[in-house]
Amino acid sequence: MIECMLKPFREIHAKDLDPGSLNEEINAHGYLLLKGLISTKDVRHLLDEIVELLHGAGWFIKDSDPASRVINASSACGDPDPAFKSIYEKVFSLESFHAFAHHAALRQVMHQLVGPNLLIHPKPIGRLIFPNCERLIIHAHQDHRAISGDSDSYTVWMPLHDCPPELGPLQILEASHRYGLQSIDPETGIIPKESACGGDWVGGHLNAGDALIFHSLTVHAASANVSNQLRISMDCRFQSAERAIDPANLVFPGSSKERSWETTYSNWHSDRLKYFWMKMPLKLKPSRAELAELTQTATSERMRSRYATILSQLDSQISSGSVRLDDNANPDQLHPQEDRC
Repeated sequence: MIECMLKPFREIHAKDLDPGSLNEEINAHGYLLLKGLISTKDVRHLLDEIVELLHGAGWFIKDSDPASRVINASSACGDPDPAFKSIYEKVFSLESFHAFAHHAALRQVMHQLVGPNLLIHPKPIGRLIFPNCERLIIHAHQDHRAISGDSDSYTVWMPLHDCPPELGPLQILEASHRYGLQSIDPETGIIPKESACGGDWVGGHLNAGDALIFHSLTVHAASANVSNQLRISMDCRFQSAERAIDPANLVFPGSSKERSWETTYSNWHSDRLKYFWMKMPLKLKPSRAELAELTQTATSERMRSRYATILSQLDSQISSGSVRLDDNANPDQLHPQEDRC
C-alpha cells in the first residue's frame, strides 16, 4: 500500500533558484528538492546505458520494450545476492555513471552549498529496486553512519526516470538533521519511524532531472515499490574538501578482491575523471596512523580486517605514484602526486 499521510515536499524549480536561499532551506528543513535541475536528455543518456545492461541480464519481461522497465519477476534480486552484484559491477564501471555526479548543473548547486573547495565522493551509488520485494526496501536511516568523516556532508538522490509514489521514491523526516545521530535498532541498524526525532515525514512525485538534496544527518527512507517496474535512481555525495573524509570512501573495503579503481576504469575512453580526488589535499579521518592502530585495536576481527584492507588499498595508491603523503604535513592530509588532467 502506498503511504498517503505524507506532507508534500517543499519544491524549488531550478530556474527560480536563489543561491542565497540554498543554505537557509537546508538548515531549516534538512533537505531541498530542486525541480528540473538536470536536462532530461542528459538523464536519459545514462538511463539508456543502464537499461541496456539490465536487459541483457534478463531483468525485464521478454519481448517487452526495455525502456518500460517492466520486470521479469523471476529475476528479482538485490544486494548481497550474487546475481545482483554481478550486474551492479557493470553499472558501477560505466564511465557515464561516474560522470553524472560531475554534471555542471549539479556541481554549481553543490558549490553554492559547500563553498569553493567541492569534493565529490568518488563512489556514487546506483539503486536498482525491484517491486514488491519487502527485503529490498531501505528503511529509515541517516547516511552519516555509513559515510562517517565529517557530518557536514550531503547526499543528492536522483531518479533516472519519472518516479511517482508507487515506484518507491524517498521520504524525508523534516528537520531531523538537528538532532544529531539518532538511536537505531541494534539488530537491524534501522531508526524506528515512531521514535525518530524531527518534524513531519514528507514525500511525493519526482521527475527525471529532479534532485533531492539532504544533509547526512537527515533521517530518510524509501517508500515501497508497488508497481511492476524497476526503480532506477542514483545517490551522489558531496562535501567541502576542507572537512574530514573517511578513507573508506576512496577505496573498496567491502567489495570483492577483483574490484579496484583499475578495473573500474578499464573501459573508459577518457582519463579526465580518473582519480580526480587526488588533485586536492584531503583530511583523512581516521588518518593513516590511526588506521594502522585500528588494525590492532578494533574490537572485532571483522573490523580489524576492514581497517587493514583500507590501509592496504590506500598505501597501494600511494606506492603506485597516484598519491603521496607529505611527512611534514598534517598526517590526516592526502596530497596529489601530479595533476592527472
